[in-house]
Parts: sequence; structure tokens; C-alpha cells
Amino acid sequence: MVLKLEHLSKAWHGFALRDVSLDVADGEYFALLGPNGAGKTLLLETIIGFHKPDKGRILLDSKDVTSLPPEKRSLGYVPQNCMLFPHMRVWQNVEFGLRMRGVAEGDRRKTVDRMLMLMGLTSLAEKSPMTLSGGERQKVALARVLVIEPKVVLLDEPLTSIDDESSRVVKDELKRIHRDLNVTVVHVTHNQMEAFSLAQRVAVMNCGQVVQVGTTKSLLSCPADEFVGRFLGYENICKGRLVKSEEGLSFVDVSGLVIRAAGDVEDDECTVGIRPEDVSLHTKPFTSSEANVLRGVVADCVDLGPIVSVSVDTGFKVKATVAKGSFLELNLERGTEVWLSFKFESVRILNKHQPQVG
Repeated sequence: MVLKLEHLSKAWHGFALRDVSLDVADGEYFALLGPNGAGKTLLLETIIGFHKPDKGRILLDSKDVTSLPPEKRSLGYVPQNCMLFPHMRVWQNVEFGLRMRGVAEGDRRKTVDRMLMLMGLTSLAEKSPMTLSGGERQKVALARVLVIEPKVVLLDEPLTSIDDESSRVVKDELKRIHRDLNVTVVHVTHNQMEAFSLAQRVAVMNCGQVVQVGTTKSLLSCPADEFVGRFLGYENICKGRLVKSEEGLSFVDVSGLVIRAAGDVEDDECTVGIRPEDVSLHTKPFTSSEANVLRGVVADCVDLGPIVSVSVDTGFKVKATVAKGSFLELNLERGTEVWLSFKFESVRILNKHQPQVG
């Protein structure tokens, strides 16, 4: 592991990181994902060395760097607002780290020119940062970090302050750079699509803790608890009670209706989650041996452009996501009687507590 966090805790201005442990492999693209206020930036700044943890250790290539100043940690950092030196040209900004390290002028020139070419910034070498677009400034900030060849690159919300088109371009660049240079990246974001499209593994944070770590597939298919489920799009979350288990299925009573879920329920009292896109709607009576089928009445419809969010009252509210064409074909409106279905496998049992997993 190139980066290892062992039981980090840090109190800061009324907030606290609590017992955070993580491993990041050499060459891995790793994301810290969570809502605003989850503690992502505080954790990143603690890794960098801006804050000393109250407890725990930070290891870089198996070396304890917990007490080292930031400049001694061989880490590269790109903050949310990429602070380029306004009085320097692009070339000078990228050169800065090498100059501070005492690299010879000839070597600096070769290295900077190579980095500008790699980043597609050669044509901007003599430009002032003030004349660049947001996406171009972010690429220059990234080049300035990569040129010093850090062991780990730390990115704090790198796509938040730029427009959608620039964000797409920078995201593509991050993918390419990671692939071509095999650089280790820790990327902080609140945007799950951003995290899932870039990272090989994702750590979900909430209230200063890492609540789950895994691949995109494992997180979406098996959220650890109700918070992770809601954050990752399981809008239908219901409290229930286990009725019985048989043949790999759990029968859970939710508001008087029995829902079948694949897997085991740990406690009699449980929580189940279903993504709206896993729910199908029918306007005629419907039966299935492989899916839960509930009868209800359309309570609300919200037009979201290419899709429509339909809320159905079955005794408890269930949301379904319907493609616009299907919605029009079904002729749905408030008060329409419908049958909704969702496969047993799409019902997730959300545990009350879950340890961090790798």
C-alpha cells in the first residue's frame, strides 16, 4: 500500500474525524465521497499535513509521516480553487515546484516542456493564468503537481468550480493521466457520478467517519446502512419486520404488506431499500413468480425531462422512475390505479451498523 491511514482522529472547530482507517494501493484511483460537511476535506488536509491528528498514524510507502511537514511528505495537492500564481506565465507556474527543489535549469526546461506536452498545454505556455478558462487553469494546476512526481496526488473537489463542458474535459484528462502515468490519486468529491466514473474504489464518508469502502458495483449493490443507501439513490427506504426466511429469501412485513428480499435479515426489525429505477409500473393486473407485486394508486408525478418520477401509494409510498415515452404510453396521472413490481434481488437489506470494508 502506498498510503495507509491507521485510526485517524482529529477534532477541528467543533467537528471531528473519528477513527478513520484506509488503504490506498500504488497506482490506484481512490475517491472520498460524501455530502458537504462529511469531513472529506479535513481528512485530505490531515493527510497533507496541514493538521496533525489527535490520534492515529499516516504511512506513506510504509514510512510514518504523521509528524512531517507537508513539504516533506512527497504528496501533490490540487485545491478546489486552483491557486495559480497570477504574476507568472503558465510555463513558470508548472516550473515552480522544480525550481523550489533546486533542479538544474536544463533539467527543469526539459521536464516542464514534456509535462506541458503530456497535458496538451504547450500552446498556452506563455499565457497568463488570468486569460485561461476554468478548465485550463485546473489542468495547469494538475501539471504543476504532476511535474514533481509525487507519490500520491490529492485532489479536493477538482471539478466543482468549473462549468459542465470544462468538467467533462478535465475528467477525461484525469482518466488519461491516470492510465498513462499510473499515478496514485485520492480524489475528494460530493458527486457520486464523478466518483464512480473515475475511481477504482470509493470510500463513503459521513459525520467524520468512513462508513463503507468498495468498488462502484459493491457499493450500489450492497449499501452498508440506511445513510449509504439514501446517498446512493435508494429513495424507497422502509422500516419492516422479519416474518420468515426460507430458500434464500427473507419475507419482510412493511406496513402490513409482505415484501420478499434475496438474502438474510440479521434482526427481526430491519430496513429495506429499493432504487426507483428498479420498480416497474403496470396499468393492468400483473403477477410474477420472481418479483414483488404491489397494487396502488398514483399519488404524484414529477417531470424530470427524459424521465418521470412517479410516486405510488400502496399503503406506503413507493417511487418509480419511468422513461418519458413509457409514461405517456401508460397515460399515468394522479389517481390512476397501477400495479408495481420489483425483483427480489433489487430489495436491499440495510443493516443498522456496518464496519468499514475494503
